[in-house]
Amino acid sequence: MTFLRGLLIALLIVASPAWSQDETTVPLEPLDQFVVSPLVGTFSDEAEWDTFANRVETAIEAGLASNSVLAELRGELADWRDTFLERQSLNGPRIATVSSQIAALGDAPESGEEDTRVATRRSELTAQLNELSVPATLATEAHTQADGLIGEIDNLIRERQTQTFLTRTLSPLNPSGWATTWESVGDAALGVKAEVESEITNPSRQSELVSNLPAIFALLALALVFLFRGRAWYLIGANAIASRFRRGHAVAQFVLSLGQIIIPLVGVVALAKALEFTGMSGRRLGALIEVIPLYGFLAIVGHWLAGQLAPYNMDEDAHPLGMSPQVSSRTHTRLIILGYAMALFGLVSVFVSSNNFSTASEALVMFPFGFLLAWALYLFGKIIRKSAADMRDDASRQFRAGLRTTVGRGLMLAAVGGFVLACLGYANAFEDVIFPASLSVMVLAVLLLLQRLSVDAYALFSKGEGVASEALIPVLIGFILVLLSLPVFALIWGAQVTDMTELWTRFREGFSIGDTTISPSNFLLFAIVFVIGYTITRMVQGALRSTVLPRTKMDAGGQNAVVSGMGYVGIILAAVVAIATAGIDLSGLAIVAGALSVGIGFGLQNIVSNFVAGIILLIERPISQGDWIEVGGQMGYVRDISVRSTRIETFDRTDVIVPNADLVSNQVTNWTRGNNVGRVIVPVGVAYGTDTDMIAGILQEIAEAHPMVLLNPPPSVVFQEFGADSLNFEIRAILRDVNYVLSVKSEMNHAIAKRFVAEGIEIPFGQRDIWLRNPEALDFGAKRPARKPSKPKGDTKA
Repeated sequence: MTFLRGLLIALLIVASPAWSQDETTVPLEPLDQFVVSPLVGTFSDEAEWDTFANRVETAIEAGLASNSVLAELRGELADWRDTFLERQSLNGPRIATVSSQIAALGDAPESGEEDTRVATRRSELTAQLNELSVPATLATEAHTQADGLIGEIDNLIRERQTQTFLTRTLSPLNPSGWATTWESVGDAALGVKAEVESEITNPSRQSELVSNLPAIFALLALALVFLFRGRAWYLIGANAIASRFRRGHAVAQFVLSLGQIIIPLVGVVALAKALEFTGMSGRRLGALIEVIPLYGFLAIVGHWLAGQLAPYNMDEDAHPLGMSPQVSSRTHTRLIILGYAMALFGLVSVFVSSNNFSTASEALVMFPFGFLLAWALYLFGKIIRKSAADMRDDASRQFRAGLRTTVGRGLMLAAVGGFVLACLGYANAFEDVIFPASLSVMVLAVLLLLQRLSVDAYALFSKGEGVASEALIPVLIGFILVLLSLPVFALIWGAQVTDMTELWTRFREGFSIGDTTISPSNFLLFAIVFVIGYTITRMVQGALRSTVLPRTKMDAGGQNAVVSGMGYVGIILAAVVAIATAGIDLSGLAIVAGALSVGIGFGLQNIVSNFVAGIILLIERPISQGDWIEVGGQMGYVRDISVRSTRIETFDRTDVIVPNADLVSNQVTNWTRGNNVGRVIVPVGVAYGTDTDMIAGILQEIAEAHPMVLLNPPPSVVFQEFGADSLNFEIRAILRDVNYVLSVKSEMNHAIAKRFVAEGIEIPFGQRDIWLRNPEALDFGAKRPARKPSKPKGDTKA
């Protein structure tokens, strides 16, 4: 065995070099290739940015670039700014690590020597931190420059808009410009005629017309059918379909009513395409044909809104806006007129712009059409104000009446003010007031319809229309719709799309409080995490209340305390986790929060004391839910213990709200703490001369015979005292449930009365004898003889 063992060892020694030759040797790569450059993310387009920024600054200083060119430059600046905003977080994790290392080394000592290795390491880390911060610093500076240039462009465009708005031309009421304007109109008509004749005589256009004739006739036929008969046919089919819906009839009717927009709009688009396919329109008519669908859409929507918001022959109770039939019919007509006036005003404006009218001639040509639009707007505002006056008698609708009054007056003021501006020569101001005001009417009407649709949709999934009209969710939906419509109103009244994008960018970047920046993404993440934590807390509370705690020996009050405490702890933890997850640094707010807490502590010390008292009540549990307590002269059952107060239901079925601080600081009598056992005392009085031992025996029997009285300890009868009118006894017994003390006392009194009658025992009552000291001085109603009148002295007979 020794030989075999030695042979085996020798073989292993010899074979080990061969095995080592078969193994794959992995060369070690140099460590330097894993070292990350300290300037990770350094951008190399600084020269390109500097060139572009200099070009923008030159354009702004010259002030010669058009608004469209400035808008293009602004768009490129916005892209650069977004890029720089992203680069501000370059090397962020590495910077945080190096900063932590420097903080771990501590500050250099003010006096004395420091180890050379520590000082050297601190200087190296500081230099590395400075290098790592260079990209973010440069990006921050470039972001600031781009943001400033965007602001300069916005200010320049805004100044130009203000100058255009305040530009004054020749008043249209001045006859000196009428002849020139009439000549301009004639020249425009001749120009259109010349363009059409030129297109007609063009052989290529003629061949194109011939080839497009089938499509043109088909489009014209489609336009005629959809414009003149399509709406009537659609209404018949839509009403038949909507009548089949018993639930959700209003929602189905609204959805089907959208066909009243689609069908005429298809007809208008078909008509415009047919005219375009002829190829005979020319430049000026071509510009007009291109916008026919747009302004035709305004007229169609006005007609549709009139049918939805102000239908004919509808009772006031069922009317969407609560209007009388007379007011509704007038509103219907005026809303349709307003839509067609807007369409006509827009078409004429495009035609005038395409014919290169002078400023004075353009103002005079647009004046009658603007007056028509202002008149329609004034009439509509007047009828809205009239409908508000009819609602003043109903107290529940006074708020809506106030809104309608404000809207009506605003529309009337816009119409009158715009007309006055036009008469004074401010044509641009007139157009910038009258058309946006009319378009705002359409948007407001659409908002009303969407709000009504939200109520109808909620009624479809709830118990009924009455419940839906008073519910909170439709109101919240309406509030959201109003918020979403604010950018639309801003664009209507002259705001640029760039202004909206700038506001969105500012909102997306967030706002700063000290060194803390809170962005919408952080807030959304905070809200999501907090909602998840809150939901988990409620689920845990539900599991404890229904599954875990009922299986323990803990009483109901203790179970409620555990559930409430779990809720407070869960909400606090959810808030802390949400703040940490969102990355919100509140250290910069520590001083401010401390100062505010002191002020709030002094101002809300009662509320804070009640809050602390509520926590003490939940922990110590001197009272629990369902206990019968007496505090401050009030007696009743504890129904709810909240953070600030406790609700007690008295025996009169009234709720008494007691601050928790009173329960902690004042004396509280708890009749059912721990158990429901309690004592009843029944006083009994008998006449003097009665056998006291017999009375004691009778009362003892009555007490022991009652089913609610415990026999261990047994009830006792006490000869209490010699009263003024009776011998006073007391029954003192322990009850199984003190909540029945009044019933037990009443039943014992009944039993005592019956037994005393059977035994001939007298229950005394107080008697008093009245002695009169001077009864002769009292007049008991006896009539005294009347005195004879004395004869006056000096009387003589005649």
